Parts: sequence; structure tokens; C-alpha cells
Amino acid sequence: MLSFEDDIVPTPAPVPTFPAGAALGLQSVVPDGGRPAVSRPSRPVPTDSVAPNILAPNFLVQPAPAVDAEVPFRRIRVEDKRVINGDADVNQLVPFKYKWAWEKYLAGCANHWMPQEVNMSRDIGTWKDPNGLTDDERLLVKRNLGFFVTADSLAANNIVLGTYRHITAPECRQYLLRQAFEEAIHTHAYQYIVESLGLDEGEIFNAYREVASIREKDEFLIPFIETLTDPQFQTGTLENDQKLLRSLIVFACIMEGLFFYVGFVQILALGRQNKMTGAAEQYQYILRDESMHCSFGIDLINQIKMENPQLWTAEFRDEIRGLMQRGVELEYRYAEDTMPRGVLGLNAPMFKEYLRFVANRRCQQIGLDALYPGATNPFPWMSEMIDLKKEKNFFETRVIEYQTGGALSWD
Repeated sequence: MLSFEDDIVPTPAPVPTFPAGAALGLQSVVPDGGRPAVSRPSRPVPTDSVAPNILAPNFLVQPAPAVDAEVPFRRIRVEDKRVINGDADVNQLVPFKYKWAWEKYLAGCANHWMPQEVNMSRDIGTWKDPNGLTDDERLLVKRNLGFFVTADSLAANNIVLGTYRHITAPECRQYLLRQAFEEAIHTHAYQYIVESLGLDEGEIFNAYREVASIREKDEFLIPFIETLTDPQFQTGTLENDQKLLRSLIVFACIMEGLFFYVGFVQILALGRQNKMTGAAEQYQYILRDESMHCSFGIDLINQIKMENPQLWTAEFRDEIRGLMQRGVELEYRYAEDTMPRGVLGLNAPMFKEYLRFVANRRCQQIGLDALYPGATNPFPWMSEMIDLKKEKNFFETRVIEYQTGGALSWD
């Protein structure tokens, strides 16, 4: 079981013997008429039935022997690819089948930013000024950071230790790699804000253990991380494929698509009142990134549903509705905790309506009926925040200049 106190430590294991190329997810070439030349990238089964520990320093990949040129093989075709349980080589990006995933990867690269590019001097002055923020506003900032400093680490771990190894479409894997890097940038950004303001790091970084409204959200997520990171878990059965799909829905639609939004509204509302503008600017870029993560996750979910319609049973849909309702309850409880009194023209009841509105949207995006008919958006300005072009040119706000590879001098 994963816990907030325990790290994941690889267990030493004997070095197994594999068929040539097995460590890369490849299988032997077979004549025409058999299965494709390369098979699904599941973990190879060693001849001594001992699971390999690829993190161990003594785990070596032996060079594959030369393939007999007379043995025929078939090149990868588009129709060979599947998002899960695919038989195509995960190392071969093209031919493209899931162009939407590749386009999102390119968009993510085009949106690249780094926290140090944002000037925090005004925020520092505001925070140090006894009259710069009210006590309620200071609580809001600290609670906000208390959730986010570990939330993006949870998201990144879910990707690199779980989701990635179960996805068999290389285009989707390419985006997941970019997403994992962006989660690291977000964690960096929150740390940069905490350090700039001189906050108590122990208080902020332990909030997910010590603050009930934050801990409850993380405890809701942990079982779904454990499912995908379990070394014994593999897709290929109805039950396990539904477990994977359920976890993908929780992270795309509830964690990134719901749990982040109270915090985004609160900090961006501060920025709209010309307070904590450096932090608000970073949150705006993070909102843009997370909106893309959510969009990719929903496309991935719908693609899996399309390729595996047997997973989308009435019972499964009912379970997802229940999880979404639980997510709304947890995030509303967090809203009440972060702002026990009205602040910035906001109050907790406004967030109840907003969370219901967002939950309806997420349900409809994956093919479910709205949970809360008639819910409206009390914060229409949030949609403008996602599109930075409506606010300002990000690249004109940078305080650090970068050199591209072509501009570097090696003298």
C-alpha cells in the first residue's frame, strides 16, 4: 500500500534470463501468417519466473543477436495500433494513428515556460507588508500551496510509475512524457513561490498530511495510483481494463479536471485584484497546462471506450457517477476550509455551484449525463484565463533569457 510516509523502494531481485530483445518489449520475428513482428509491450516473462528489477544496477540488457535475413517480417501498420493491449512496437512512433495525441504533444512543447521567468518582487513586497493581505487572504494562499506542492508530484508519479507502462500507443506515450515534465515544472513553480515568500516549508509541504481537507482529497486518489503502480497489475482482462479506465477517469476528470479548480479560481481572483500577481501569473500558465492535460486524458478515455466498448457497462457508468459526486463533495469541503468567511468577493456557496457546473462538463465529455442539471458557471472569466493570448504575450514577461542550441557559443 502506498502511504504518505513511505517511499517506493525497489526490491532487489536476481537477474533473469530473457529472450533477445525482450527488455525492450520486442518479441521474435515470425513468418507471415503469424502474429505481427513485434508484440505488445507487456513486461517480459523471464525463464526463471522471477520478475525483473529494471531499477537494479546489475540489470543489464544484452545485445540482441543478428536476425536471420531470410526470416520474413511485416512492417507496423496503422491498424495494428491500439491505445491499450496493442501488438504494435511501442518504440515506433510512425505511422501515426492517434494524430490528436501528437498534436497535443506539439502544443505542449510550444507552451513551454519556467517558473524563474516570472518576477516575484511585487509578491514578496505584498507578503511582507502587514497591510498587504488580510489574514483570510494569507490563509487562502497557504492552504492553496499546501495542496498543490504535492498534488502535481502525485500526478507525475501516477504517469511515470503507472499509466505510461499500460498505454501501448507511442503517440500517446509521447504526450505522457511531456505531461510528466510539465507536472515537474508545476511542482517547481509552487516551490519557487514558497521560497520567494519565505513561507514555512515544513508547514506547507506537510499540509497534505496535517490538513484534513487536503489529506482527504489525496487519500481519495491514492487507491487509484496503487492500482496502476502495482508491479503485478497488467491489462488484458475485462476487470483489469476497467480498473485502468477507472483510474484514468479519476485522474483526468476528477483530479486535474475538478480538484485543481477551487485553487485556480482563488489565486487568479487575487491576481485580478492586483495582488500576488507573480503567483497568479504562474497559476495562469499552470491552468493552461492542466487544461491540456485534462483534454488529453478525456480524449484517451474516449478512445479506449471506442476501441473497447465492452468496458462501458451500465454498472461501470454508475460507479463513475458516484466517484464524480464524491469528488465534488471533497473539493467543496476544501473550499469551505480555505475560505471560512467570504474573501475576494468569493464565498464557499459560489464554489458549490461552480463545482457542480464543472462536474457536469466532465461527465458530458466522457459520455455521461449531467449530474446536476441546471448548474451554472459563477466565474465566466475563468475561460478567458485559459487562453493567455487574451491577457498578454507570455514571452514579453520573461525575466530570464534563454539561448537556443543554434545560438550557443562553444568558444
